[in-house]
Amino acid sequence: MTTDTTKIALITGASRGLGAAIAAALAPACHVIAVARTVGGLEELDDAIQAKGSAATLAPMDVTDPNAMAHLCRSTYDRWGHVDLWVHCAIHAAPLTPAGHVDAKDWAKSIATNATATATLIPMVEPLLRAAPDGQALFLDDPRAGEPFFGSYGASKAAQMALARSWQAETAKTGPRVHIATPAPMPTATRARFFPGEDRGKLTSTADEAARILATLSL
Repeated sequence: MTTDTTKIALITGASRGLGAAIAAALAPACHVIAVARTVGGLEELDDAIQAKGSAATLAPMDVTDPNAMAHLCRSTYDRWGHVDLWVHCAIHAAPLTPAGHVDAKDWAKSIATNATATATLIPMVEPLLRAAPDGQALFLDDPRAGEPFFGSYGASKAAQMALARSWQAETAKTGPRVHIATPAPMPTATRARFFPGEDRGKLTSTADEAARILATLSL
């Protein structure tokens, strides 16, 4: 149940990895709107949030669908009137490949998910954040641009972060506050795709990293 003082947190890419860990960490202090394509992952997140005595709103949607995102933002406004925090974790991790062998479909999906969806969402979410007393947005950097074999991921992620940094500079005095964090290496499915065979026991847990990153925000 939400009250007039309940903070609303929108998490895009909330079904697994750091996104799910951040969503779980925010409950019950915030009512979480969890967006992801993976229904099973969202249901597991919902179970974790319910175990804390809270509840989430599950939105099984694709961030690359602008009509779905517009509907979500409109519904959020109609129900709550604002969003206090937006955490953007949705990402497509294309397989590592030499630049000379980049697959056209992987490239298109990388650009659509990592760059275009971000450019679509910022104008949609910004009014919701401005309607909050202290709206904040959080982006997660992973600077791989220019590294060997990271062409599709590195280029599209760099485009995403360029958009985030422009928005951050533009709103520094007016709000919403835009934060950019660089997470420590974690045992996520994305990292396993890039570094198979790595000793995952030496990596930082997503729960610990979620707590560290959220501690840098004033919620």
